[in-house]
Amino acid sequence: MRKADGYFIGGEYILTWVFGHLFSLADIEYYSPNPDGTNRWSIKNIPCFPEKFVFELKKSPSTKQVDSGVKKQFETIKALINRDDVDMIINAGDADREGEIIIRICVEEANANGKPFKRLWLPDQTPETIRQALSEMKDESEYENLANEGYARTYIDWLYGVNLTRFATLKNGKLLRVGRVIVPIVKAIYDRDMAIRNFKPEIYYGIVSKAVTNGEEIELTSKEKFDKNELNKAQELCDKYNASDAVVTAKKKKKDSLKPGKLYSLTKLQNVLGKKYKMSMEQSLKIVQDLYEKGFVTYPRTNSEYLATAEKDKIKTILTSVSKIGYPVKFRDAKTIFDDSKIESHSALTPTYKIPKKTDLSPDEFTVYSTIMRRFVAVFCSEECVTEKTEIKIDVGGFEEFTLKGTVIREPGWTKYDDYSKKDKILPNLEKGDKINVDFKPTEKETQPPKHYTIETLNNYLKNPFKEDKKKASEEENDEEEYRAIFEGLELGTEATRTGIIDNAKKSGYIELKKDVYKILPDGENLIESLIRMNISMDKYKTAEVGKALKKVFKGEFSIDDSIAIAKNEISTVFAKRNLPPEFDTDDGFIGDIIGKCPMCGADVIRTSFGYGCSGYKENSCKFGINNVICSRVISKANVEKMLETGRSYKIDGFVSPKSGKTFQAFLKLENGRAVFDFND
Repeated sequence: MRKADGYFIGGEYILTWVFGHLFSLADIEYYSPNPDGTNRWSIKNIPCFPEKFVFELKKSPSTKQVDSGVKKQFETIKALINRDDVDMIINAGDADREGEIIIRICVEEANANGKPFKRLWLPDQTPETIRQALSEMKDESEYENLANEGYARTYIDWLYGVNLTRFATLKNGKLLRVGRVIVPIVKAIYDRDMAIRNFKPEIYYGIVSKAVTNGEEIELTSKEKFDKNELNKAQELCDKYNASDAVVTAKKKKKDSLKPGKLYSLTKLQNVLGKKYKMSMEQSLKIVQDLYEKGFVTYPRTNSEYLATAEKDKIKTILTSVSKIGYPVKFRDAKTIFDDSKIESHSALTPTYKIPKKTDLSPDEFTVYSTIMRRFVAVFCSEECVTEKTEIKIDVGGFEEFTLKGTVIREPGWTKYDDYSKKDKILPNLEKGDKINVDFKPTEKETQPPKHYTIETLNNYLKNPFKEDKKKASEEENDEEEYRAIFEGLELGTEATRTGIIDNAKKSGYIELKKDVYKILPDGENLIESLIRMNISMDKYKTAEVGKALKKVFKGEFSIDDSIAIAKNEISTVFAKRNLPPEFDTDDGFIGDIIGKCPMCGADVIRTSFGYGCSGYKENSCKFGINNVICSRVISKANVEKMLETGRSYKIDGFVSPKSGKTFQAFLKLENGRAVFDFND
């Protein structure tokens, strides 16, 4: 094809492109201009619920003007679409909901005059796949539900982000980015870090025997546990066990095969790359996207670890290419590999038949590609991993039965190619009927705090935030619950959006990622605690409710307006006046609100970023000031107004003692320009 200005042309096709999003939703001022004609944020034009959403060419955040490059590229697209010799338009955007609407918006804004509109759906970008996809294109109307979900998601995220970000910022005095997904992600990290910070370890006792029998130390750990004040009870049980016979009651030994892990979804790949190579999510996504665009791997933004049954011939072709570079692979048709019920839009990540040389890739690209390739080889490895499993049961006096388990790899099979970190565990040489020596002793132990979120554990939480905390599931564990959560919309974010949202939280200074560990930052603490103070609940439950509605749009069970109605209702509750009695009121107004007159100098008292302060602090050196949070209790605007009028607030409920943690009631009164407690009725 010949390159022209903003497009390629050759044969029967003209090829042009967008870079990122050329269009974005118009800002609030488009629908509801400020009375003063400025773009300054104001409480007067929120909440804003447009009757019809309008897309505009994307503007620079700094200049608020349309970027010249954006304008030029769209004018190129518009001109090409409306050429007389163009008789069909093909959407070749990324094969997901975002790629779907990015192109649709451009075509709609270009007024295509009813020209046939087709969809090119590419699971990978190899020449063979592109040729086949061009011959099998469907009408764009076949993807209407996918587009509707994409539009609904865009509109809802705008409603939450624009309305609540402005509301919270105007109340807080500092920019707070409030979004449907970013807040529950930051809050998960905040909650975990607060649990670690406030954790108080407790001592307890277990009982353990480490005694030698026939020259081998045998360790037995009891299931019994004792509180720190029950050392005597622990010792009594040790004495009872030590006075008893310990006998091997059973020994089983069998050969088994160790199954490889499943193929990678994007999240599971990012988990491995983060844990093993300390690679951030945005870095790994960029690399795997580049590999996809070069035709070396399949579409990356997939939430599935399974392949479609219709792909079996394609996989056989890939296996032929993989075997040519020396890997021992063969086709395997198993439910753990091919399962249509576990695929929403895209199959698991795999290499394509187009295999690069190591010199074709950067070091990081090689790391990511080889990780995908090794897992693919493990899944289809022709060499079985054979293990020998041993289980020994030991009875101690009829009081407790102990089970020892060991596994030894006899034939490595796929473990030669993919990661397998477990070491052989060889059990003592014992037989049924053998007596063993025991020497149980109380062992002091300490409860451990929760661990900080890592890339892996945060991703697992976001995929199903309602799953009870369990020990890390083995690769062989049934994953029905996980896929049910994904398909119902319970996950926080999607494979396509999650990486960008977490990166946005980092760039906003709310969280940090060091090596493989996420931690909350002071601005993140301020975000969550400010939202709690404002009674803005953006928890996982509400986010999941919207997520479920979006999935219903995708399935054709909800209209776009149905899903938007849920968001409107939630946002409206934030703005609704609660009309609580003064003892329970927590409405502290907005930055700049005039509360009353200063009792010390007569100037206006205004709502500030820290609470309520005198506007005459510069001219009069006035030191009047009241914090808007005292002993964990938000001091409402109404209570400060009452203090300024009478010298004393209403009786306020909900103060928390910093020493005892108990709640209490009290009045507040003014002394020397400060609020102090008054316990007199």
